Amino acid sequence: MNTVEDFLNGQVILIDKPLHWTSFQAVNKLRWEIRQAFNIKKIKVGHAGTLDPLATGLLVICTGKMTKQIDTFQGQIKEYTGTIVLGSTTPSYDLETEINATFPTDHITTDLIHETTKQFIGDIEQYPPVFSAIKKDGKRLYEFARAGEAVEVKPRTINIAEFEIKKIAGNTVDFRVVCSKGTYIRSLAHDFGKALHSGGHLSVLRRTRIGDFNVEHALSPEDFIKTLKND
Repeated sequence: MNTVEDFLNGQVILIDKPLHWTSFQAVNKLRWEIRQAFNIKKIKVGHAGTLDPLATGLLVICTGKMTKQIDTFQGQIKEYTGTIVLGSTTPSYDLETEINATFPTDHITTDLIHETTKQFIGDIEQYPPVFSAIKKDGKRLYEFARAGEAVEVKPRTINIAEFEIKKIAGNTVDFRVVCSKGTYIRSLAHDFGKALHSGGHLSVLRRTRIGDFNVEHALSPEDFIKTLKND
């Protein structure tokens, strides 16, 4: 049973973020519920790594004094599962925007898909999507993108430790990736399609692990709120 002192001294809460929620919404919801449950005016709550609204899975949320550990948690390796759709691209590299180009896929074989993953193992240069929350000149990149303004995006060095193909069905490829902080799986999907001489975009994404934290031990926001009401 958690007390107000537990949350103020610092808790690590594992949340399985629902589809369409922003990470910010999840943090705000938990902060509000903790404040209501214990009738307190103020408590620090933050998350260790943003998940896009179209992604589900593990959010590591810290309260109180544990918020000082957020940078440490953010720097740990992450694991994702998801689906890449080959043969088409979108400006956001996922389903946030409409398909803007299509490409032939007749030349793509199972062997070619497996062989192409090898190009992405290790330290690689990756361009973040223009539809991202990275700041440039005081604005988020997605603000430029949504306004139709061109913006220069600089590449960053990231590390992909594992890139496993789980299933291939037509133009859809299910995968698992273990990667470093700063990796954009949407960019990986886009670049993977390009490496196959065809377009590619991300249709499903789920974060399953951050360091030693696993989504198997995470609660939905609703279930976490129930634990507060039971305390």
